[in-house]
Amino acid sequence: MEINTDPKKINELLYRGAKMFFEEGNLKEKLKSGKRLRIKLGIDPTAADLHLGHAVVLRKLRQFQDLGHVAVLIIGDFTTLIGDPSGRTASRPPLTEAQIRDNMKGYINQAAKVIDVDKAEIHYNSEWFGQKPMSFLMDLAGRFTVARLIEREDFQKRLKEGLDVSMLELLYPLLQGYDSVAIDADVELGGYDQCLNLLFGRKVQRAFGKPEQDVLMAPLLIGVDGKKKMSKSIGNYIGLDEKPAKMYEQLMAVRDSQVWEYLDLLTDMPSDKIDGFKKDIDSGRKHPKDVKMVMAKEIVEIYNGEEPSKAAEEDFINVTQKGKLPTDIPTVLVKEKSLNIPDLLTALGSAKSKGEARRLCEQGGVKIDGKPRVDWREMTEVKSGTIVQIGKSKFFKVK
Repeated sequence: MEINTDPKKINELLYRGAKMFFEEGNLKEKLKSGKRLRIKLGIDPTAADLHLGHAVVLRKLRQFQDLGHVAVLIIGDFTTLIGDPSGRTASRPPLTEAQIRDNMKGYINQAAKVIDVDKAEIHYNSEWFGQKPMSFLMDLAGRFTVARLIEREDFQKRLKEGLDVSMLELLYPLLQGYDSVAIDADVELGGYDQCLNLLFGRKVQRAFGKPEQDVLMAPLLIGVDGKKKMSKSIGNYIGLDEKPAKMYEQLMAVRDSQVWEYLDLLTDMPSDKIDGFKKDIDSGRKHPKDVKMVMAKEIVEIYNGEEPSKAAEEDFINVTQKGKLPTDIPTVLVKEKSLNIPDLLTALGSAKSKGEARRLCEQGGVKIDGKPRVDWREMTEVKSGTIVQIGKSKFFKVK
């Protein structure tokens, strides 16, 4: 495949869905030169799901692929044993090797929803770290000073608050940086919160006599809570493997102000069309919900196809606007014959605690077989086929 040096395509790659470069001019010249570049993206398997937050930078990797460059996806099975300290106020709880293996089982299939994995290089960094002797670690650590490692803002903040920074956390940026040495990266991609790690990769390459990679950082996608970046640990994420109807429902739950960010970072919708939607809302020609439905359908279609996307939209309209039941209601086994509402909701997994379940009841957010249930003390007969509804769009079928 020839390298595409079309200036319009290069500008789209560099200036849509990108927050910061290092170094911008150098990267632009590389892309115009026609040289085939090796583009690195590393993901640590700290959880089992890739989500739309990962998709932002995966889409950027796909853009490089589409121009003819080599996508190098690194699954950080070794570095996850340490845990990325970026933005952390405390050390990450360690994961076992078994947990890491379980987490990364579906990563390639999920990544394949965005990048062409058949044309990509896929590596696990245990390939090189797992075989290295202790002398390698001593050599790597000996090329850098504690002063340079500890100057990170997140480390400094913890130290000022009297919190510990482990020796392993000091090693993390060295090991992640060595990944760039191992695969001869020309460019590394990552989220903006990875800035310190990505730039440190350049230092590690320099220390090993390699050309320094350029760096492109993507914005952080705000999760469905509208407050923090999308994250599995926070629980505000939308998984790439989510069922179409559930994904559509989750996308409709994002704040109106986030629609533009989601359209810009997660779809190929032309920027002038997005601007047109903004003008339509500002002028009152369109309601924000109408544009949000366009956004939801567009994103669901990217990850699930046209027909499932249409069905998800119809399901949402039927449930929220016409009061019908959704077509795909999860069935949950409940062993007890009779339960009060909080016990039933927790048994269904629809409430995190009995206190939350009581509040849902008292606020009129619970229906059983279509009837509101506000007295949480009332016992309910548990029988197969009972439909429990929480809020407007969450349904469970009892087995």
